[in-house]
Amino acid sequence: MEPFFAIAVGGLAAAAVYLMLSGELLRYIFGLVLLSNAANLAIFVSGRLTPGAPPLIPEGAYAPAGTVANALPQALVLTAIVIGFGLFAFALVLTFRAWTTLGTLEGDDMRVAEPKVTK
Repeated sequence: MEPFFAIAVGGLAAAAVYLMLSGELLRYIFGLVLLSNAANLAIFVSGRLTPGAPPLIPEGAYAPAGTVANALPQALVLTAIVIGFGLFAFALVLTFRAWTTLGTLEGDDMRVAEPKVTK
C-alpha cells in the first residue's frame, strides 16, 4: 500500500510544481495547496500504514500492549491541515485584492513597483 501512496505523493508534487511554475497567481496558489497536501500525505504515510489499536496504555502498564497506531503523524497532519487552510484563505483574499487593485493575475503584469523598461 505504501508504494501507491508514494506514487500519489510524487504525482501531487509534480502537479504542484507544474502549477507553481505558470505565470498566473491563482494557479500558483492552487499549486501551493497541492504541495501542502503532498507533504501532509508523505508525513502521514511515514507513520506506517499498519492496522492497529488506538495507542492507549492499560492501567498499571508502562507501554501499550500489542500493535498500536502511531499517533504522532496523525497529530502533525491535523495541525498542518489547519495551518494550510488558514494560509490558503489568506492567499485567496490577497489574490482577490491584487486582482481588484491591478486588474490582472499575470505575474509579468503585476510589476507595479519596478520602473518601466524602454527599448
